[in-house]
Amino acid sequence: MYCRSCFTSRRDSAGAPAKVAPASRAVNGSHRPVEPAAGRGEDARSGAVFAGIAVRPATRAAIGRMNISAPTPIQERSIPSLLAGRDLVGQAQTGSGKTLAFAVPIAEVCDPSVRRVQALVLVPTRELALQVAEVVSGLASSRGVSVTQVVGGRPIRREQAALRRGADVVVGTPGRTLDHLRQGSLDLGAVRFLVLDEADEMLDQGFARDVEAILSHTPDARQTALFSATMPNWVANTAKQYLRNPVKVEIDDGLREPAVEHLVYSIQRDDKMNALRSLLDGRNGDPILVFGRTKHGVRKLAKKLEALGYPVGALQGNLSQGARERVMRGFRSGAAPILVATNVAARGLDVNGIGQVINYDLPDSERLFTHRVGRTGRMGRSGEAVTFVTPDEERKWREIQRGLGRRFPHRPWRARSSSVGRGLG
Repeated sequence: MYCRSCFTSRRDSAGAPAKVAPASRAVNGSHRPVEPAAGRGEDARSGAVFAGIAVRPATRAAIGRMNISAPTPIQERSIPSLLAGRDLVGQAQTGSGKTLAFAVPIAEVCDPSVRRVQALVLVPTRELALQVAEVVSGLASSRGVSVTQVVGGRPIRREQAALRRGADVVVGTPGRTLDHLRQGSLDLGAVRFLVLDEADEMLDQGFARDVEAILSHTPDARQTALFSATMPNWVANTAKQYLRNPVKVEIDDGLREPAVEHLVYSIQRDDKMNALRSLLDGRNGDPILVFGRTKHGVRKLAKKLEALGYPVGALQGNLSQGARERVMRGFRSGAAPILVATNVAARGLDVNGIGQVINYDLPDSERLFTHRVGRTGRMGRSGEAVTFVTPDEERKWREIQRGLGRRFPHRPWRARSSSVGRGLG
């Protein structure tokens, strides 16, 4: 309920599908549907949208067209501080509206007459880059603010051409952003607003050196914001070198926990495939997300399921950007409602109504577990998270539970011929 793409299949109070205007805006040279600029009547009708937060009428109207009227807690507490020029560290659970919390300030502060990159958003995955770029573009397009994505897995020349034409906002993954900096096709000297989305991963060992190198190309006087669902102490300590007297916004206490039912099964490795099939055979039509550990394992598992007749797609890091987008279109459209994926799908994947997340392979940390299961039970819907734990993973599972500060009851998997859907033993 917090970004435009989330709303394409939502219904209004009368039960009719919410309508999205068919206008388009170029993002990296390809046209994606976004809302048109609001007319006077729309601005008038949107007066109650985000009441109490000082934003332009065009921004308010764009938010209204997303079927959003009141800000979520992370938005209500973050947007005014960011508009006031403060650095910020924001933590809130998945599905809480963090993207809009920084997209609104970006749309407000960027000046299309400058013709230089003024805002940079760094994200860990291509899929998240696409979603963030669409949200920012939908908010700012009526003012002529241009948004360019820079992500791996596709030819760099198209991105270079888009940057030459002029980009006000760049949304990118660290590796490709560095490629552009090294090749001279990206100038960050005028950046005034920088966001690290999924900050715990962006500042972890895998990305930290690249992020530090990118930040060295931005002005010291920039405004910086960090957002994530999980914010370990080490992230806050690391972030101190990048932020100046930041506002800290934590939206955890007092919020209703996502309606996710956890089912944890002790299982022998050789029984996992049959157990997975039992769960998939009972699916009720909602999309299902199955997490594997490795790229090879995901490919192999998806091929097995496909050979057995399941409508499945596979998402892993070795796919080209075009292939990844085709997989996601199939998943979102329902043509392939079962998605087998590596942790690339654990961050920022925004698909309506994922009914079940299955941890076919155990994640490596409690943070990844949180982000994986956060793909279901979103937007007020209930969801189910199934986790398989093999005998050799019991120690790791105990460590994950300690990190979460929570213990989950688990039972042995006992398949029944009559068991469908939940595979209860």
